[in-house]
Amino acid sequence: MWMTPKRSRMDIDESRVFRPEWTQCYLVVEAPEGNGALCLVCRRLIVATRERDVRRHYEAEHEYYDRYAAEGERAALVERLRQGDLPVAAQLTPEERAARAGLGLARLLALKGRGWGEGDFVYQCVEVMLREALPEHVGVLEGIDLSPETTAQRVRSIDRNLRAQLFKRARDFKAYSLALDDQAFVAYENYLLVFIRGVGHDLEVQEELLTIVNLTHHFSVGALMAAILEALQTAGLSLQRMVGLTTTHTLRMIGENSGLVSYMREKAVSPNCWNVIHYSGFLHLELLSSYDVDVNQIINTISEWIVLIKTRGVRRPEFQALLTECESEHGERVNGRCLNNWLRRGKTLKLIFSVRKEIEAFLVSIGATTVHFTDKQWLCDFGFLVDIMDHLGELSEELRVSKVFAAAAFDHICTFEVKLNLLQRHIEEENLTHFASFREVVDELKQHLKDDQKIFDPDRYRVVICRLQREFERHFKDLRFIKKDLELFSNPFNFKPEYAPISIRMELTKLQSNTNLWNEYRIKDLGQFYAGLSADSYPIIKGVACKVASLFDSSQICEKAFSYLTRNQHTLSQPLTDEHLQALFRIATTEMEPHWDDLVRGRNESNP
Repeated sequence: MWMTPKRSRMDIDESRVFRPEWTQCYLVVEAPEGNGALCLVCRRLIVATRERDVRRHYEAEHEYYDRYAAEGERAALVERLRQGDLPVAAQLTPEERAARAGLGLARLLALKGRGWGEGDFVYQCVEVMLREALPEHVGVLEGIDLSPETTAQRVRSIDRNLRAQLFKRARDFKAYSLALDDQAFVAYENYLLVFIRGVGHDLEVQEELLTIVNLTHHFSVGALMAAILEALQTAGLSLQRMVGLTTTHTLRMIGENSGLVSYMREKAVSPNCWNVIHYSGFLHLELLSSYDVDVNQIINTISEWIVLIKTRGVRRPEFQALLTECESEHGERVNGRCLNNWLRRGKTLKLIFSVRKEIEAFLVSIGATTVHFTDKQWLCDFGFLVDIMDHLGELSEELRVSKVFAAAAFDHICTFEVKLNLLQRHIEEENLTHFASFREVVDELKQHLKDDQKIFDPDRYRVVICRLQREFERHFKDLRFIKKDLELFSNPFNFKPEYAPISIRMELTKLQSNTNLWNEYRIKDLGQFYAGLSADSYPIIKGVACKVASLFDSSQICEKAFSYLTRNQHTLSQPLTDEHLQALFRIATTEMEPHWDDLVRGRNESNP
């Protein structure tokens, strides 16, 4: 149910332990090997034993058995299932089974970023396989329609089903936050991806795509605002429950007077509305922009190298491993459309640095310019950039834990700011202990330059780190305003009541004197602890927990969308409506399982 950083005293991840009450609720038993849950109905193994995974399997596959609602009926049903006696459910007709197979294949094509026309090819592959291996079963394919039109329609149907599930769950959100990413380019159009993170009464976190907005058709901030408010209204969500807003670093988002954040905050102001906490996520190289080190110039130069390698040096053994690693890390194919985005994620930049000498020899062999390899300042900038991006990448990895709470994420950010102070001092002292690539460049230059010749200017790089510090302080200043709430949430039993707001001191004192709650806090993770906390006895503390749990503290779902986009740029560049594009992104990023029986039933009602 929960994936949260564990306290050091935790020895067992209790959120992944099978719970006996699931047997009657979701018709599952603990797997014989003790790893996962075994469904009593379909005998399928659910590997990730978290309550949400077990519940979603049940809702998607076996919701029919909700008719056995009474406790006695439920217990009898479980006993019959244990003995292998499967109660008769609403049996699917051959036509419905064919429709279900078509829906499953349409979803698979969407997940893999394949075009609608590839459904016919899949059909032909399956037909050939059955004719050779199981000729008596070839007839089952007769009712399965995988034409491009039908496949596209089914993908839209799956999107509507998933969206309906999200809206149903959104009605129970006690608090929610939005994440807005306006850096998704599909073909020649720019899109805003709007993600929502909601928390229900049981403090289970739900992260999903809410909507996408075509920025070509919604260029002004006012039009964007109207589109987002319309999406919230459709989902049944009021601004009174919105807690946080995470954005990229673009002027469209964070412009001081005309940015979308300012508009959202103005709209959200009301006596009953919490102050919207804004902070910038999606750590990109914009944080490093500085007049002293021209980051874009370095990125553009390296992009040109990779293009030359792809066109004229792809068969060289020393580059095949480089391209393979890049493609496996970031997508299926290297193309100019996503190249810069790859380089802005330190791993690819580090790979390029490791083979820079091979690249220099290759450029010489094809007669391309190698002026950068004799420019000591450019080489130092390159090494410094690789190291800084490596440090930022480590922070991104720490923040990439699925649904980590904002309190833990803020701790990582504060720790990184301390690390920046150390790096700044080291640069001032010309100590390159934590700059491995930079040190390598400097050592190479020392062999070719005179001893008295200055290799690099510390102030040049100190300025970049200072700017990075200022950017972190600016982008996460709102989190500092709620630092006490974050500390209270993460460690309620050690938080001194006199430092808490007056409205919460009585509840906090009562909580800290409750021995039973202290024992629960020690053996459970934070999610389980707050989920079990009585809302009647501790309404304010539980409200703080909902607010903190709803804050977007990791960009994992945004990373998932970005990876899907870069892997499938060619397919997504084909003529697609915004509705189709939204369906593809939703299917690629969701954790929900479509309700297949509802989809089949809806198909039969609309297409008898």
